[in-house]
Amino acid sequence: MTYLKLDKIQKIYENGQPVLKEFSLNLERGQVVSLIGESGSGKSTLLRIVAGLENRNAGEVYLEGLRIVNPKEKLVPGYDEIQLVYQDYHLYPNSTVEENITRPLLLYDKNYKEKRVKSILKLLGLEKFKDKLPRQLSGGQQQKVAIGKALSLEPQVLLLDEPFSSLDTIQRRELIAELRGMFATLEVTVLFVTHDLDDALQMSNDLVLVQHGKLIQKGHPEEIFSKPRNLYAAKLFSHLNPIPYQQQYFIRPSDIQLFKSTGVPAKVKESQYLVHYNQLTVQLGTGEIWKVEDKKREFGLGQKIYLKWDEGKVVGPF
Repeated sequence: MTYLKLDKIQKIYENGQPVLKEFSLNLERGQVVSLIGESGSGKSTLLRIVAGLENRNAGEVYLEGLRIVNPKEKLVPGYDEIQLVYQDYHLYPNSTVEENITRPLLLYDKNYKEKRVKSILKLLGLEKFKDKLPRQLSGGQQQKVAIGKALSLEPQVLLLDEPFSSLDTIQRRELIAELRGMFATLEVTVLFVTHDLDDALQMSNDLVLVQHGKLIQKGHPEEIFSKPRNLYAAKLFSHLNPIPYQQQYFIRPSDIQLFKSTGVPAKVKESQYLVHYNQLTVQLGTGEIWKVEDKKREFGLGQKIYLKWDEGKVVGPF
């Protein structure tokens, strides 16, 4: 049975601009899903609707069959069972780590409250920072406090709205790995919103792609990579090289083999050193500018190069 159900959600701004267009998605209990889309695609609005914090114009949200109502239908908007974590943390600057995590539990039994906060501090590795203020912490630690604050209410669903956008690469990588293990332990259902594919791939094995407020594709990364449904989905994973004389067909740089004597001729116009290969910008005889990967770092500026690829790797038409 579906645990969290989003059924044909629609959201239209007052100026008549549609934000979400019949958006439907089903999540199972304990599933972690990464929702990817460019800025302005309606991702954050969707999370607020799921959390019961923003009105929708049409469609329904259900948690275990319970209808999540619009804020205008509820005296106090939102649900303890569904917690939203924002990218800017939303911490109380003059309260300690422990006090921030305790805040949502002010009306709860004292013994339960103390036990719950203690377990969250241990779970997130924040015990030695419990008396520090947010400004005394790193960005990654602040984000963990924000997540701890959300977890204090023992939510069934956790909504993460681009929570790592202000962190550097190392902090993001370490925090995502830590959270992924923690979510598996807690068996909490997670909807993680991001515009960064690498973050999405590290967080979960289930991807949902959103463009202009519509769900355009969902599934395992490998499936989407090999059979993208449109140009946006294809470009999300890598640069695309247009194949000469085959309109709307493309080949990825990683799927091209480089040779010194046979294949489609090209000339190296630029070479950029990357971690695992040199990225070459080459010009084909037909004039197209392509990106290719020189994994052996064999070719330099001005050199002639020959290209081959497997027709089975071609994507399109779009």
